[in-house]
Amino acid sequence: MVRWGIAGAGKIAHTFSKDLTLVKGGQLTAVASRSLNKAREFASEYGASHSFGSYKELFESDTVDVVYIATPHTGHAALAIAAMKAGKNVLCEKPLGVNKKEVAAIVKVAQENGVFLMEALWSRFNPTIKKVKELVDAGEIGKVGYLYSDFAFYALDRDEGGRILNPDLAGGSLLDIGIYPIFLSYLMLGMPTDIMAKANFHSTGVEKQCSMVFGYPDAHALLYSGLTSNSEMKSEISGSKGSIYINPRWHEATSYTIVKDGKTVTVEVPKTGKGYTHEIEEVHQCLGAGKLQSNLWSHKNSLDLISLMDKVREKTKIRFPFEE
Repeated sequence: MVRWGIAGAGKIAHTFSKDLTLVKGGQLTAVASRSLNKAREFASEYGASHSFGSYKELFESDTVDVVYIATPHTGHAALAIAAMKAGKNVLCEKPLGVNKKEVAAIVKVAQENGVFLMEALWSRFNPTIKKVKELVDAGEIGKVGYLYSDFAFYALDRDEGGRILNPDLAGGSLLDIGIYPIFLSYLMLGMPTDIMAKANFHSTGVEKQCSMVFGYPDAHALLYSGLTSNSEMKSEISGSKGSIYINPRWHEATSYTIVKDGKTVTVEVPKTGKGYTHEIEEVHQCLGAGKLQSNLWSHKNSLDLISLMDKVREKTKIRFPFEE
């Protein structure tokens, strides 16, 4: 039985914990929050036997095999590093760090301590996305020449102290949701040869929308993230023989549609729970096999992804106060 601990007791930690109950071979045994009362309430809700009022206590306890880090972006690096230095395996919510310097430091500590580390990029393990990747790699739609992907929702009415609109918490659309379209382009087409990007900014100083063009030798990817409106959130991958659409909301899809030879076919690909189940299963498989990283989402993949986001930020002048 894999014993899980959670650092952070916010919304995403609740979603993760519900999905953990659907996965065989794992159980939530400990929760840590900066508020002991909050940790106790969370532990009680999900049947975890241990609760801690500090992350350090969780990391240094012998109550867990792997820690899921579910705090805002700015806490990821310090917490992942502290957990791994205490000998714990880590699944860290995306983005793994806010910039490449942080991600490189996290990966280095994982390697030095011989522990498992994976970025919780849950869409990589989504059954629909895995299937679409197989079809694209097998040449089902020919040579890919065009990819479109977006992720947007209206958030400008939210609390300006919250993580979405607060620059001190690495807020804005890019790191929170722009990471998904960037990931899809990288997954399907690899590293681009050049990047164009444009951003608009909110009054708090965070970027509120970002448009990107990733250039490849024989393809273009048009990518968008934004907090100024909702969007359809359907992704398209088009090639010389046909197109595949990952149906809305594509990052948590349960179906894709293939348009080829004058036919349109929609294929349902079920997922379990919200979909965090599939990344949890990957962690279990890796730990069971003694692996220190996943073949599906490796340390190199995380480093590549953050370097793409750093390049977009460089082009658009997205900076956070703590990076000055």
